[in-house]
Amino acid sequence: MFVRCCLILLLCLGLNACALFHNRDPLTISVIGIDPLPGQDLELRMAVKIRVQNPNEAPVEFNGIALNLEVNDQPLAAGVSDQRGHIGRYDEAVIVVPVSITAFAFLRQAYGLSRVESLQGLPYVLRGKLAGGPLGTVRFTDKGKLDLPSPAQAGW
Repeated sequence: MFVRCCLILLLCLGLNACALFHNRDPLTISVIGIDPLPGQDLELRMAVKIRVQNPNEAPVEFNGIALNLEVNDQPLAAGVSDQRGHIGRYDEAVIVVPVSITAFAFLRQAYGLSRVESLQGLPYVLRGKLAGGPLGTVRFTDKGKLDLPSPAQAGW
């Protein structure tokens, strides 16, 4: 009888603990800038600035970030950073992550761009994750379209 009461008590406590893990809305991610960085040999480097908005009651703590950027359905850049941060409840933060573009990814993109009629509306997908914190890893995705300037507009 005692064992049965203990099991019922543990079951009730377990069900109450599940209420603590309520649903979280996904983070809102926006690419707000891309700046050049010094590269090495055949590698291009850029600093990708993203705005991360937390639409949740609970703050997000992170101790690392990883990004992968695809343009025109092809991988372009990837980067990681071990920076730490805090995004409060209903708050936002700007995070800068260095990314690398290999020569092969650059050539693949150049070939793909030579086959399109316009540089307007190229699709991009940014995937990433904020690592660590008490709630574990938070993954995110941002999709959109890039409007690249034509060579005549860029003044090349």
